[in-house]
Amino acid sequence: MEFSDDPYVLELLPEFVDTWLEDISTQLNVLIESNNSDELYRMGHTLKGSCLQFGLESIASLGIELMGYAKEKKWEQAKLLERRLLIEFDRIKKELSAK
Repeated sequence: MEFSDDPYVLELLPEFVDTWLEDISTQLNVLIESNNSDELYRMGHTLKGSCLQFGLESIASLGIELMGYAKEKKWEQAKLLERRLLIEFDRIKKELSAK
């Protein structure tokens, strides 16, 4: 993955990744289990927008997918995204630490 050469982006990216790993691990399943489609949609929307700002298009597309599942109340599909999101953010974290 190509990361921005912008020093500010590179400085903020590790904390950004850690925050999303924490949020996904602690909040995503709670929103799904409580059938909170509004907050799940909001989480997907925030994920999409914030990842696009960092150039993380692959994760942004998962945010769009999550928004769709929330809107359609497809809880099982949303749950399956949790693992994919964690894998993607973990991959980025490893790439950053290898720099």
